[in-house]
Amino acid sequence: MNWISGMLGSSIGKKLMMAITGFSFCGFLAAHLAGNLTIYAGKDAFNGYAEHLHALGPLLTVAELVLLTFFLVHVITGLILFLANLKARPVRYAVNKTAGGRTLGSATMPYTGALLLAFIIFHLINFHFVDKTNTTIFNIVSDAFSNTGYVVVYILAMVVAAIHVSHGFWSAFQTLGANHPKYMPLIHTAGTAFAVVVGVGFGFLPIYIFLLA
Repeated sequence: MNWISGMLGSSIGKKLMMAITGFSFCGFLAAHLAGNLTIYAGKDAFNGYAEHLHALGPLLTVAELVLLTFFLVHVITGLILFLANLKARPVRYAVNKTAGGRTLGSATMPYTGALLLAFIIFHLINFHFVDKTNTTIFNIVSDAFSNTGYVVVYILAMVVAAIHVSHGFWSAFQTLGANHPKYMPLIHTAGTAFAVVVGVGFGFLPIYIFLLA
């Protein structure tokens, strides 16, 4: 057990936890987007999707608890790594170079992560923890996205999510040992493509609902 605690307490162990939890969130985003796309089939299809999820009962509760645990691990570990990096390099470089594969995503990971944390809390308050008595999830979504301000916030949040995912996707592969010149270009491309799908897929939903309202 000592080697397990030692590994998880090390920088490499923390990065592994970030990679594993990050992959789980990519899977969640893909599944969540697929479910949300049912809204294009009409309110009955979207409400049916939501009812099917709630019909899972205890299984859904377990899945939410696992996701919450992974989320806390990801946030806390990311914060620890960020503070450790600041401590190791307290003085920022005078020139911010892009050499070595530095991208917008890699340069802003802590900040996009913090913005996403704030948005997730905002999102849960407006969709998950609302009173669902005598209403449907379609009506809740429609009411929310009839507000122009919320639409703008949601779209900006999806841009931030795409930037975060664009780096996190391939970085997780790299952490898990897939850092090979033959495969990394493909992984980079896949990460960018997934980020675009996430950003556009989720970002267009509020626009579509707003136009219907």
